[in-house]
Amino acid sequence: MSQNKPMNRWLVVFGAITIQLCLGSIYAWSVYTPALMAAGWSKLDTQFVFAAGLTSFAITMVFAGRKLKSWGPRKLAIAGGLTICAGYVLAGLAGGTDFWPVFLGVGLIGGTGIGLGYVVPIAVGMNWFPDHKGMITGLAVAGFGFGAMAWVKLAGAWGNLITTIGLDQTFIVYGIAFAVLVLIGSIWMKMPPHGWRPQGYQAPVNSSGSGGEDFSVAEMLNTPQFYLIFFTFAVSAGAGLMSIGLMKIYPMEALQASGYSEIEASAIAGTAMAVFFSLANGIGRIVWGTLSDKLGRKHSVMLMAGSQGIILLAFTIMAGNEYLLYLGATLIGFNFGGNFALFPALTADEFGNHTVGQNYPYVFLSYGVGGVIFPVLGGMLGDMGNFPLAFSLCGFACLLGAAAIAIVFPPHKNEAHRPFSVHGFLHQLHIFEHETQQG
Repeated sequence: MSQNKPMNRWLVVFGAITIQLCLGSIYAWSVYTPALMAAGWSKLDTQFVFAAGLTSFAITMVFAGRKLKSWGPRKLAIAGGLTICAGYVLAGLAGGTDFWPVFLGVGLIGGTGIGLGYVVPIAVGMNWFPDHKGMITGLAVAGFGFGAMAWVKLAGAWGNLITTIGLDQTFIVYGIAFAVLVLIGSIWMKMPPHGWRPQGYQAPVNSSGSGGEDFSVAEMLNTPQFYLIFFTFAVSAGAGLMSIGLMKIYPMEALQASGYSEIEASAIAGTAMAVFFSLANGIGRIVWGTLSDKLGRKHSVMLMAGSQGIILLAFTIMAGNEYLLYLGATLIGFNFGGNFALFPALTADEFGNHTVGQNYPYVFLSYGVGGVIFPVLGGMLGDMGNFPLAFSLCGFACLLGAAAIAIVFPPHKNEAHRPFSVHGFLHQLHIFEHETQQG
């Protein structure tokens, strides 16, 4: 395709969603846990695999961000699809219920495949849509949220794959499907021609907070803004990830304690996760991303994290009632999805539009940190019979995250080269500077 006539940029959106539908398979993990627990796994065992997948996902993204330019987005996406396929097929061929093959295949290898592919749709999308960063990021990652619903339902109520062909064959079928869909989506994963801009778009000048001033990774890591953003993403995403891992197990226990039968509780909890949480997760990515283009990224993150904290605190009351459970799962999923639209766009605003592909993986490491701490914490407290405490701790953490993001102001690039000191670190926050300007 010639530089004079670039491809229709909306094809990038289609390709991005197709890829993310497969990468979102990690959020279908809870549908496998009843079969694994029936095979002798503990609740903590199930969360270890989930946490391993999240961690390898986050760490691999750093590598993927570095290779984005040299490999190109299409090759990187294909590598991700083939890797996740290999992991799931390995787990299936080993029987599907043995801990270490599943830990290695679905957890470590599958997570690595997700990490290789995930940054591609985000970076490509932002370069094609610099005029709507929040919206396009939301659309680019929406498939990640919607994908969980599809894979959960195919394995469970809609396709009954686990019941009819077994967990081992389900892993194999899913692995092959992931590879095929990622290969299709990768067709449109290419950067726009050099110097291309959307009609009527004016690129921002080199100014902080607009995405026009590009920070290198080293410069970004020398700012306090990075660590505040990192903390908020870790607690907000980690709380949602714990909810995903426990959204089947905890409500089942709470519903049975309220008088529902085991079969009824299983069906209700499955619907809460596969339909209400997953659908809201996908919708939340689009809505929060679009909303942030109007409200601003900072205010949107504060609102998202703060409301998530309140809902998680209330979820201990909601989990034992069918309709309140559906409402709670919807709101938690909606806010959780917002993380993946808001934080890439916030990273671009604070540290540069053109370097977001290299910088965002480092911000995304917080997802791995949260993905280890909170699901494992939830599993440990669950084995102790105290799921409510797990959700309450997550709620308070999200409220702290909202407070942390409130003091994030655009960094100044010249300050990113100064040696670290406590005074300099606090000075770079520009809190009092902005208070003076507002006064």
